[in-house]
Amino acid sequence: MLMKEYRICMPLTVDEYKIGQLYMISKHSSEQSGGGEGVEVVRNEPDSHPQHGPGQVTEKRIYLSSKLPSWAKAFVPRFFYVTEKAWNFYPYTITEYSVSFLPKFSIRIETRFENNNGSNDNVFGDQPTPVENVSFLDILSDPIPEKHYKESEDLSRWQSSKTGRGPLEEGWREDHRPIMCSYKRVICSFEVYGFQTRTEEFIHKNIRDILLIGHRQAVAWADEWHGLSLEEVREYELAMQEKTNSKVKSSQNNTGTASASRPAFSRSISVTDERSLKKMGVTTAAMSDPSASSVPQSPIRLNSTPE
Repeated sequence: MLMKEYRICMPLTVDEYKIGQLYMISKHSSEQSGGGEGVEVVRNEPDSHPQHGPGQVTEKRIYLSSKLPSWAKAFVPRFFYVTEKAWNFYPYTITEYSVSFLPKFSIRIETRFENNNGSNDNVFGDQPTPVENVSFLDILSDPIPEKHYKESEDLSRWQSSKTGRGPLEEGWREDHRPIMCSYKRVICSFEVYGFQTRTEEFIHKNIRDILLIGHRQAVAWADEWHGLSLEEVREYELAMQEKTNSKVKSSQNNTGTASASRPAFSRSISVTDERSLKKMGVTTAAMSDPSASSVPQSPIRLNSTPE
């Protein structure tokens, strides 16, 4: 298990970002969908919590096979999805990720938003995060993957006509007003022998990139969402949800992910014994004793076609 706390500041208020967050997530999901991959929303409805009050619960399927490193593709189906469940009791949220065929894989992200520059060392109220596990991400200067760079989202060139804010300059987190911080405590776990350390490090690297890109976009797109009411942004969210779901399903149909074509992209994993299977979190049926048969025991093959 690997835990880190990320702190990402933005030149916004917590009240403003309640709208900006919903807009950014919806638009970003649509931009990232296509070619058989992307985000499919399967549930989005009101919810309530005895401590945090009214909110929203969502469930999404995130298709991202092509984004895996080569070493991970050895045991992952060519077409698969990650399930995301999120509870948004703004300014507090919980997001969990899981994969059905990897029961020992999990990611939990706990988030709290506050109007400060990341100075709260015990924002979640249980215990301070060790200093070595805290990472400040700067939406102005921290690098992002080159393929995701857009001049229109470069905050050193950003100027908001609606708010009069921008561009950001070096050291902006020390004196900019308004300022808020997105505190994210991320716990990822992949308890599979031989893969745990590099998988958890890979996950955190990608989460870092996603957080930087998403928060940059929320600020860069401020003139698109600033001034919208909650009802208006919910209408936008619904429209983008329908558009995104349509893009994902259409692309999957065009690339032949229907059940009739499953053999064309099935991937196999070879394991030699029940212990190896259990390390991967796979429950196996009782196996016969090899000594009871004169036929040499071949490795068991798991055809990991998508379900």
